[in-house]
Amino acid sequence: MYYYPVFLNLHQRRVVVLGGGKLAREKVEGLLQAGAVVTVIAPQLVAPLQELANAGQIEHTPREYRAGDLERAFLVISAGLDPDTNARIFAEADARHIPLNVVDDPGHCSFIAPSILRRGALTIAISTSGQAPAVAVRLRQQFERQIGDEYARFLDLTGALRAPLAARYPDFETRKRVWYELVDSDVFALLRAGDESGARQRIAEITGIVPQPQLCSPGDEG
Repeated sequence: MYYYPVFLNLHQRRVVVLGGGKLAREKVEGLLQAGAVVTVIAPQLVAPLQELANAGQIEHTPREYRAGDLERAFLVISAGLDPDTNARIFAEADARHIPLNVVDDPGHCSFIAPSILRRGALTIAISTSGQAPAVAVRLRQQFERQIGDEYARFLDLTGALRAPLAARYPDFETRKRVWYELVDSDVFALLRAGDESGARQRIAEITGIVPQPQLCSPGDEG
């Protein structure tokens, strides 16, 4: 079976995480990065999750899963629970039409989570359709060595150029040529070398628009 890749907007969406161990912690950290409103249901939490709960960054329901816990959830993740409980969670999620990921249990998943590399607004997701997750992890590690923080800074500098470039170059083919000239230029090398002033100057030479630092924050591509 092959999966359809998507990027979900979880900003201010309720996500329920079932389980309070190390696996749940990893999932919660990524969900918070995406702006989700996270509820963790588990009798106990590992220390980092307890710190998040104490700080009010997540809601903690200190007990085992019960039927009805998925009400109003946009997304559900079960991490580290037993197969019988996962089967009950799957039944409720399916009845409510809520996407569910059960860690290391593809049979009870309506979606699977890829191995993810983030560089600011750049997100690279790698999946083997559940066949060999270790392969996805190794590929992500290769990309981590190849793709540095210069990509995040490039997107910070160019993210707000889309509207000005559309106004300056209303012809799509011309605008596309300018974008590819920019992407294929030495701007990445300048940023990699720490020469942000030189990178901004080069962007201005190519586009005719002077970019400002921190024009935009990481977000969806739209």
